[in-house]
Amino acid sequence: MHKYTSMKVKNDRLEALRMIISSQELGSQDELLTALKKEGFQLTQATLSRDLKQLKVAKAATMRGNYIYVLPNDTMYKRVSTPHTIREMMQVPGFLSINFSGNMGVIKTRPGYASSIAYNIDNSQIDEILGTIAGDDTIFIVIKQGVTKNEVTEALRDVVPNIK
Repeated sequence: MHKYTSMKVKNDRLEALRMIISSQELGSQDELLTALKKEGFQLTQATLSRDLKQLKVAKAATMRGNYIYVLPNDTMYKRVSTPHTIREMMQVPGFLSINFSGNMGVIKTRPGYASSIAYNIDNSQIDEILGTIAGDDTIFIVIKQGVTKNEVTEALRDVVPNIK
């Protein structure tokens, strides 16, 4: 196998691993290996361990107290509650629109994306936003007094891909 081909395979595998971790709550390397196999990647546990280390994957507690794999704070990969196919997720971002009224904003997302986007907003320490409440496809944001909607939109640009 050529060096270029093996690098492409590795990059494709790492990309698939990122998407799997961001879309499913998996807590063991066996579960990760099975998910990768479904995507067409055969690898050893040792290779998976190296991949996880390279991606700086960590384990974090869920609300139910289970430990699952999570990616470092990378805004391109969102945790969603309803798994889609990996290819579909890679092509379709969750954000749809944002509208404002006074010091409030409403972000519309694709079904299942709101909580992960709200989580990223809350954990980005955006001074212009006091907090969020998320449903399945809607995020309610409270904006700091005196902040314009353009300032909020600009502040969200780093956190929410393809915001207008």
